[in-house]
Amino acid sequence: MIKSTEDSISYCGPQPNTHNRNHIIYRTCRPASICIYDCALPLAGPGCGGSCTEAETSLHAEEVLLQLEAVPLPYGLQQHLPTFRHQVSPAEQWQLQRPAQTRSYHTDRTDKVMSSGDSNPAATPTPGVDTQGDGRWMSLHNHFVSNSKGKEPDVLFVGDSLVQLLHQFEVWRDLFSPLHALNFGVGGDATQHVLWRLSNGELAHISPKVVVLWVGTNNHGHTAEQICGGIMAIVQLIKDKLPKAYTLVLGVLPRGKMPNPLRERNAQVNKLVQEAVSSLPHTSLLNVDPGFVHSDGSISHQDLYDYLHLTPQGYQAVCQPLHAHLKSLLEKQAEN
Repeated sequence: MIKSTEDSISYCGPQPNTHNRNHIIYRTCRPASICIYDCALPLAGPGCGGSCTEAETSLHAEEVLLQLEAVPLPYGLQQHLPTFRHQVSPAEQWQLQRPAQTRSYHTDRTDKVMSSGDSNPAATPTPGVDTQGDGRWMSLHNHFVSNSKGKEPDVLFVGDSLVQLLHQFEVWRDLFSPLHALNFGVGGDATQHVLWRLSNGELAHISPKVVVLWVGTNNHGHTAEQICGGIMAIVQLIKDKLPKAYTLVLGVLPRGKMPNPLRERNAQVNKLVQEAVSSLPHTSLLNVDPGFVHSDGSISHQDLYDYLHLTPQGYQAVCQPLHAHLKSLLEKQAEN
Protein backbone atom coordinates (compact mmCIF):
# COMPACT_ATOMS: atom_id res chain seq x y z
CA MET A 1 0.00 0.00 0.00
CA ILE A 2 1.18 3.50 -0.67
CA LYS A 3 1.86 5.63 2.35
CA SER A 4 1.29 9.33 2.08
CA THR A 5 0.02 12.18 4.16
CA GLU A 6 -0.77 14.41 1.22
CA ASP A 7 -3.65 14.75 -1.23
CA SER A 8 -1.27 14.87 -4.17
CA ILE A 9 2.33 14.26 -5.09
CA SER A 10 4.04 15.90 -8.04
CA TYR A 11 6.41 13.51 -9.75
CA CYS A 12 9.87 14.90 -10.24
CA GLY A 13 11.70 11.73 -11.15
CA PRO A 14 13.26 8.81 -9.28
CA GLN A 15 16.93 8.48 -8.53
CA PRO A 16 18.45 5.26 -7.21
CA ASN A 17 19.58 5.54 -3.63
CA THR A 18 23.31 4.92 -3.77
CA HIS A 19 23.59 3.66 -0.21
CA ASN A 20 20.82 1.07 -0.47
CA ARG A 21 20.06 -0.91 -3.63
CA ASN A 22 16.63 -1.87 -2.33
CA HIS A 23 15.32 1.66 -1.95
CA ILE A 24 14.70 4.55 -4.26
CA ILE A 25 14.48 8.28 -3.63
CA TYR A 26 11.35 10.17 -4.60
CA ARG A 27 10.95 13.90 -4.58
CA THR A 28 7.70 15.45 -3.46
CA CYS A 29 6.25 18.93 -3.43
CA ARG A 30 5.45 18.64 0.27
CA PRO A 31 7.76 19.13 3.23
CA ALA A 32 6.48 15.98 4.92
CA SER A 33 8.53 12.85 4.45
CA ILE A 34 6.47 10.27 2.58
CA CYS A 35 7.02 6.56 3.01
CA ILE A 36 5.79 4.67 -0.02
CA TYR A 37 5.32 0.91 -0.12
CA ASP A 38 3.69 0.66 -3.52
CA CYS A 39 4.93 3.07 -6.17
CA ALA A 40 2.52 5.87 -7.10
CA LEU A 41 3.76 6.43 -10.64
CA PRO A 42 2.53 7.94 -12.84
CA LEU A 43 1.69 10.97 -10.77
CA ALA A 44 1.24 14.59 -11.66
CA GLY A 45 2.95 16.52 -14.39
CA PRO A 46 6.39 18.09 -14.61
CA GLY A 47 8.81 18.92 -11.84
CA CYS A 48 7.96 21.30 -9.07
CA GLY A 49 10.61 23.89 -9.83
CA GLY A 50 13.07 23.00 -7.11
CA SER A 51 10.74 23.31 -4.11
CA CYS A 52 10.74 19.55 -3.50
CA THR A 53 12.02 17.67 -0.53
CA GLU A 54 13.30 14.13 -0.78
CA ALA A 55 11.40 11.21 0.68
CA GLU A 56 12.88 7.77 0.88
CA THR A 57 10.50 4.96 -0.03
CA SER A 58 10.35 1.55 1.52
CA LEU A 59 9.90 0.02 -1.89
CA HIS A 60 11.91 -2.97 -3.04
CA ALA A 61 13.88 -2.40 -6.21
CA GLU A 62 11.93 -5.09 -8.05
CA GLU A 63 8.64 -3.34 -7.28
CA VAL A 64 10.07 -0.02 -8.38
CA LEU A 65 11.08 -1.52 -11.69
CA LEU A 66 7.69 -3.12 -12.10
CA GLN A 67 6.10 0.30 -11.74
CA LEU A 68 8.59 2.19 -13.86
CA GLU A 69 8.51 -0.28 -16.73
CA ALA A 70 4.73 -0.63 -16.74
CA VAL A 71 4.06 3.02 -17.52
CA PRO A 72 5.53 5.53 -19.95
CA LEU A 73 8.37 7.42 -18.32
CA PRO A 74 8.45 11.19 -18.88
CA TYR A 75 11.54 13.29 -19.42
CA GLY A 76 13.88 10.44 -20.43
CA LEU A 77 13.92 8.85 -17.00
CA GLN A 78 14.87 5.44 -18.31
CA GLN A 79 18.46 6.38 -17.49
CA HIS A 80 17.59 6.28 -13.80
CA LEU A 81 16.48 2.64 -13.84
CA PRO A 82 18.81 0.16 -12.16
CA THR A 83 20.74 -2.09 -14.47
CA PHE A 84 18.57 -5.15 -13.99
CA ARG A 85 15.02 -5.57 -15.30
CA HIS A 86 11.82 -7.06 -13.92
CA GLN A 87 9.32 -8.79 -16.20
CA VAL A 88 5.91 -7.22 -15.77
CA SER A 89 2.87 -9.44 -16.17
CA PRO A 90 -0.52 -8.08 -17.29
CA ALA A 91 -1.83 -8.80 -13.79
CA GLU A 92 0.82 -6.50 -12.38
CA GLN A 93 0.30 -3.89 -15.08
CA TRP A 94 -3.42 -3.42 -14.47
CA GLN A 95 -2.77 -2.82 -10.79
CA LEU A 96 -0.57 0.08 -11.80
CA GLN A 97 -3.19 1.47 -14.18
CA ARG A 98 -6.08 1.50 -11.72
CA PRO A 99 -7.76 4.90 -11.64
CA ALA A 100 -6.97 7.23 -8.77
CA GLN A 101 -10.47 6.75 -7.38
CA THR A 102 -9.79 3.07 -6.75
CA ARG A 103 -6.11 3.21 -5.77
CA SER A 104 -5.43 3.26 -2.04
CA TYR A 105 -2.58 5.35 -0.71
CA HIS A 106 -1.92 4.99 3.00
CA THR A 107 0.37 6.58 5.55
CA ASP A 108 1.47 5.60 8.99
CA ARG A 109 -0.66 8.55 10.13
CA THR A 110 -3.72 8.48 7.88
CA ASP A 111 -5.61 6.32 5.40
CA LYS A 112 -6.88 8.33 2.48
CA VAL A 113 -7.41 8.11 -1.23
CA MET A 114 -5.23 10.32 -3.34
CA SER A 115 -6.72 12.34 -6.15
CA SER A 116 -3.79 12.13 -8.52
CA GLY A 117 -4.53 11.59 -12.20
CA ASP A 118 -3.89 8.39 -14.10
CA SER A 119 -1.81 8.06 -17.23
CA ASN A 120 -4.05 5.43 -18.79
CA PRO A 121 -7.07 7.12 -20.43
CA ALA A 122 -8.84 3.77 -20.69
CA ALA A 123 -8.70 3.43 -16.90
CA THR A 124 -9.67 7.00 -16.03
CA PRO A 125 -13.40 7.38 -15.25
CA THR A 126 -14.84 9.64 -17.96
CA PRO A 127 -18.48 10.49 -18.75
CA GLY A 128 -19.65 9.94 -22.29
CA VAL A 129 -19.52 12.81 -24.74
CA ASP A 130 -22.91 14.30 -25.64
CA THR A 131 -22.34 13.98 -29.37
CA GLN A 132 -26.05 14.19 -30.24
CA GLY A 133 -26.67 17.27 -28.10
CA ASP A 134 -29.66 15.68 -26.38
CA GLY A 135 -28.04 14.39 -23.20
CA ARG A 136 -28.94 10.80 -24.05
CA TRP A 137 -25.82 9.26 -22.48
CA MET A 138 -26.40 10.89 -19.10
CA SER A 139 -30.13 10.21 -19.35
CA LEU A 140 -29.44 6.51 -19.82
CA HIS A 141 -27.08 6.52 -16.86
CA ASN A 142 -29.62 8.27 -14.65
CA HIS A 143 -32.26 5.83 -15.82
CA PHE A 144 -30.10 2.87 -14.84
CA VAL A 145 -29.49 4.34 -11.39
CA SER A 146 -33.15 5.08 -10.70
CA ASN A 147 -34.44 1.91 -12.36
CA SER A 148 -32.21 -0.29 -10.22
CA LYS A 149 -33.82 0.86 -6.98
CA GLY A 150 -35.93 -1.91 -5.53
CA LYS A 151 -34.62 -4.46 -8.04
CA GLU A 152 -33.00 -7.72 -6.99
CA PRO A 153 -31.21 -8.98 -10.10
CA ASP A 154 -29.18 -12.17 -10.02
CA VAL A 155 -27.23 -11.11 -13.11
CA LEU A 156 -26.12 -7.66 -14.26
CA PHE A 157 -24.93 -7.09 -17.82
CA VAL A 158 -22.83 -3.96 -18.29
CA GLY A 159 -20.95 -2.71 -21.32
CA ASP A 160 -21.34 -1.14 -24.74
CA SER A 161 -23.80 -1.52 -27.63
CA LEU A 162 -23.31 -5.28 -27.82
CA VAL A 163 -24.87 -5.42 -24.35
CA GLN A 164 -27.45 -2.72 -25.03
CA LEU A 165 -28.71 -4.28 -28.27
CA LEU A 166 -28.90 -7.72 -26.68
CA HIS A 167 -31.86 -6.45 -24.68
CA GLN A 168 -33.83 -5.87 -27.91
CA PHE A 169 -33.57 -9.42 -29.20
CA GLU A 170 -35.67 -12.45 -28.41
CA VAL A 171 -32.61 -14.21 -27.02
CA TRP A 172 -32.70 -11.82 -24.04
CA ARG A 173 -36.29 -12.70 -23.21
CA ASP A 174 -35.70 -16.43 -23.75
CA LEU A 175 -32.37 -16.85 -21.96
CA PHE A 176 -31.56 -13.98 -19.65
CA SER A 177 -34.84 -12.55 -18.38
CA PRO A 178 -35.53 -15.87 -16.60
CA LEU A 179 -32.20 -15.41 -14.82
CA HIS A 180 -33.47 -12.10 -13.37
CA ALA A 181 -30.99 -10.06 -15.39
CA LEU A 182 -30.58 -6.31 -15.72
CA ASN A 183 -29.04 -4.68 -18.79
CA PHE A 184 -26.83 -1.61 -18.29
CA GLY A 185 -25.44 -1.40 -21.83
CA VAL A 186 -24.78 1.93 -23.57
CA GLY A 187 -23.92 2.18 -27.25
CA GLY A 188 -20.49 3.59 -27.95
CA ASP A 189 -19.16 3.12 -24.43
CA ALA A 190 -15.48 2.42 -23.92
CA THR A 191 -13.90 1.19 -20.69
CA GLN A 192 -13.49 4.67 -19.23
CA HIS A 193 -17.21 5.37 -19.71
CA VAL A 194 -18.30 2.16 -18.00
CA LEU A 195 -15.87 2.92 -15.21
CA TRP A 196 -17.48 6.33 -14.70
CA ARG A 197 -20.99 4.92 -14.73
CA LEU A 198 -20.24 2.22 -12.18
CA SER A 199 -18.42 4.75 -10.02
CA ASN A 200 -21.44 7.04 -10.03
CA GLY A 201 -24.37 5.08 -8.72
CA GLU A 202 -25.18 2.21 -11.07
CA LEU A 203 -24.10 -0.36 -8.48
CA ALA A 204 -25.43 1.51 -5.46
CA HIS A 205 -28.82 -0.17 -5.10
CA ILE A 206 -28.28 -3.72 -6.35
CA SER A 207 -26.40 -6.84 -5.29
CA PRO A 208 -26.24 -9.18 -8.29
CA LYS A 209 -24.66 -12.57 -7.89
CA VAL A 210 -22.90 -12.30 -11.26
CA VAL A 211 -21.75 -9.22 -13.19
CA VAL A 212 -21.17 -9.77 -16.90
CA LEU A 213 -18.76 -7.21 -18.35
CA TRP A 214 -18.50 -6.80 -22.12
CA VAL A 215 -16.54 -3.76 -23.25
CA GLY A 216 -13.34 -2.75 -25.03
CA THR A 217 -13.97 -2.73 -28.77
CA ASN A 218 -14.84 1.01 -28.73
CA ASN A 219 -11.56 2.06 -27.10
CA HIS A 220 -10.32 3.83 -30.22
CA GLY A 221 -6.80 5.18 -29.98
CA HIS A 222 -5.92 2.98 -27.02
CA THR A 223 -3.40 0.16 -26.98
CA ALA A 224 -4.26 -3.39 -25.99
CA GLU A 225 -2.36 -2.86 -22.74
CA GLN A 226 -4.36 0.28 -21.96
CA ILE A 227 -7.66 -1.44 -22.72
CA CYS A 228 -6.68 -4.35 -20.51
CA GLY A 229 -5.90 -1.82 -17.78
CA GLY A 230 -9.33 -0.25 -18.25
CA ILE A 231 -11.13 -3.59 -18.09
CA MET A 232 -9.24 -4.61 -14.99
CA ALA A 233 -9.96 -1.26 -13.35
CA ILE A 234 -13.67 -2.00 -13.86
CA VAL A 235 -13.18 -5.50 -12.45
CA GLN A 236 -11.53 -4.05 -9.37
CA LEU A 237 -14.28 -1.46 -8.95
CA ILE A 238 -16.91 -4.22 -9.11
CA LYS A 239 -15.00 -6.18 -6.49
CA ASP A 240 -14.80 -3.12 -4.25
CA LYS A 241 -18.50 -2.33 -4.52
CA LEU A 242 -19.88 -5.87 -4.82
CA PRO A 243 -17.42 -8.10 -2.95
CA LYS A 244 -19.72 -11.14 -3.06
CA ALA A 245 -20.38 -10.98 -6.80
CA TYR A 246 -18.70 -13.11 -9.45
CA THR A 247 -17.31 -11.05 -12.34
CA LEU A 248 -17.49 -12.64 -15.77
CA VAL A 249 -15.55 -10.74 -18.43
CA LEU A 250 -16.59 -11.57 -21.98
CA GLY A 251 -13.87 -11.64 -24.59
CA VAL A 252 -13.84 -8.81 -27.12
CA LEU A 253 -15.13 -10.10 -30.45
CA PRO A 254 -13.19 -9.95 -33.71
CA ARG A 255 -14.33 -7.14 -36.01
CA GLY A 256 -13.99 -6.03 -39.62
CA LYS A 257 -14.78 -7.97 -42.78
CA MET A 258 -11.15 -8.99 -43.30
CA PRO A 259 -8.08 -9.05 -41.03
CA ASN A 260 -7.23 -5.58 -39.72
CA PRO A 261 -5.33 -3.89 -36.87
CA LEU A 262 -8.42 -3.52 -34.67
CA ARG A 263 -9.08 -7.24 -34.87
CA GLU A 264 -5.48 -7.93 -33.91
CA ARG A 265 -5.74 -5.47 -31.03
CA ASN A 266 -8.92 -7.10 -29.72
CA ALA A 267 -7.28 -10.51 -29.79
CA GLN A 268 -4.35 -9.13 -27.81
CA VAL A 269 -6.73 -7.55 -25.29
CA ASN A 270 -8.31 -10.96 -24.67
CA LYS A 271 -4.92 -12.55 -24.16
CA LEU A 272 -3.85 -9.87 -21.67
CA VAL A 273 -7.12 -9.96 -19.75
CA GLN A 274 -7.01 -13.75 -19.58
CA GLU A 275 -3.60 -13.54 -17.95
CA ALA A 276 -4.69 -10.74 -15.63
CA VAL A 277 -7.81 -12.46 -14.28
CA SER A 278 -6.18 -15.86 -13.90
CA SER A 279 -4.91 -14.96 -10.43
CA LEU A 280 -8.10 -13.29 -9.22
CA PRO A 281 -10.78 -15.07 -7.19
CA HIS A 282 -14.39 -15.09 -8.41
CA THR A 283 -13.35 -13.66 -11.77
CA SER A 284 -12.86 -15.20 -15.19
CA LEU A 285 -12.79 -14.42 -18.88
CA LEU A 286 -15.16 -16.26 -21.19
CA ASN A 287 -14.37 -16.43 -24.90
CA VAL A 288 -17.77 -16.00 -26.56
CA ASP A 289 -16.50 -16.08 -30.15
CA PRO A 290 -18.03 -19.23 -31.66
CA GLY A 291 -15.75 -18.96 -34.68
CA PHE A 292 -16.91 -15.86 -36.53
CA VAL A 293 -13.66 -15.65 -38.50
CA HIS A 294 -13.71 -18.01 -41.49
CA SER A 295 -10.71 -19.90 -42.84
CA ASP A 296 -10.01 -17.13 -45.35
CA GLY A 297 -9.94 -14.51 -42.59
CA SER A 298 -13.34 -13.05 -43.42
CA ILE A 299 -16.33 -12.40 -41.16
CA SER A 300 -19.83 -12.89 -42.55
CA HIS A 301 -22.42 -10.13 -42.45
CA GLN A 302 -24.89 -12.84 -41.48
CA ASP A 303 -23.17 -13.00 -38.10
CA LEU A 304 -22.09 -9.37 -37.69
CA TYR A 305 -24.24 -7.28 -40.01
CA ASP A 306 -21.80 -4.35 -40.10
CA TYR A 307 -18.81 -6.50 -39.11
CA LEU A 308 -19.09 -5.11 -35.57
CA HIS A 309 -22.63 -5.61 -34.26
CA LEU A 310 -24.30 -8.99 -33.97
CA THR A 311 -27.28 -10.21 -35.97
CA PRO A 312 -29.97 -12.35 -34.29
CA GLN A 313 -28.08 -15.36 -35.62
CA GLY A 314 -24.85 -14.01 -34.15
CA TYR A 315 -26.44 -13.39 -30.77
CA GLN A 316 -27.78 -16.94 -30.69
CA ALA A 317 -24.30 -18.32 -31.35
CA VAL A 318 -22.81 -16.16 -28.58
CA CYS A 319 -25.57 -16.40 -25.99
CA GLN A 320 -26.34 -20.13 -25.91
CA PRO A 321 -22.98 -21.06 -24.33
CA LEU A 322 -23.02 -17.86 -22.27
CA HIS A 323 -26.40 -18.80 -20.83
CA ALA A 324 -25.15 -22.27 -19.91
CA HIS A 325 -22.11 -20.76 -18.23
CA LEU A 326 -24.21 -18.29 -16.24
CA LYS A 327 -26.55 -21.03 -15.07
CA SER A 328 -23.55 -23.02 -13.85
CA LEU A 329 -22.16 -20.02 -11.96
CA LEU A 330 -25.52 -19.30 -10.32
CA GLU A 331 -25.96 -22.94 -9.31
CA LYS A 332 -22.51 -23.01 -7.74
CA GLN A 333 -23.26 -19.82 -5.82
CA ALA A 334 -26.53 -21.33 -4.58
CA GLU A 335 -24.62 -24.34 -3.24
CA ASN A 336 -22.20 -22.17 -1.24
